[in-house]
Amino acid sequence: MTAPKSTEVKCAFCAIIRGDAAAVVIAENERLIAFLDHKPVFRGHALLVPKLHVRLLSDLPADRVGEFFQMAQRLERAIEDGLRADGSMVLINNVVSQSVPHLHLHVIPRRFKDGLRFWLGPRHPYDAEHPAQEYADKIREALASQ
Repeated sequence: MTAPKSTEVKCAFCAIIRGDAAAVVIAENERLIAFLDHKPVFRGHALLVPKLHVRLLSDLPADRVGEFFQMAQRLERAIEDGLRADGSMVLINNVVSQSVPHLHLHVIPRRFKDGLRFWLGPRHPYDAEHPAQEYADKIREALASQ
């Protein structure tokens, strides 16, 4: 077995994957691990983490994306059904608000009127100075160059 890279040594999620740090594991296979967030928004808030140390969703090799999102679907349904939640919030932070620099997907159980409001603001609508078409064009151009 090769020695972990320095980024993996310092990574809290890699420590969990190696067994060097504790976590309440929900599911695990050779490539993925799901565990409860240690600072949950609501009880049952889970994280899905690839065992391969990558920071961004776009860094995850294409041959692993399907399995990652299939497990996310299963985890979402299990959290909603198992906890009898009204729904869930599924999200990935890339860089901004990413507390651990290792790709992780949150599945947060939600209930109607649970008080969670951070997702709704602030809004920045398109206008004459910032036309929607200009933003769409920039994104299309970036897609074409990939």
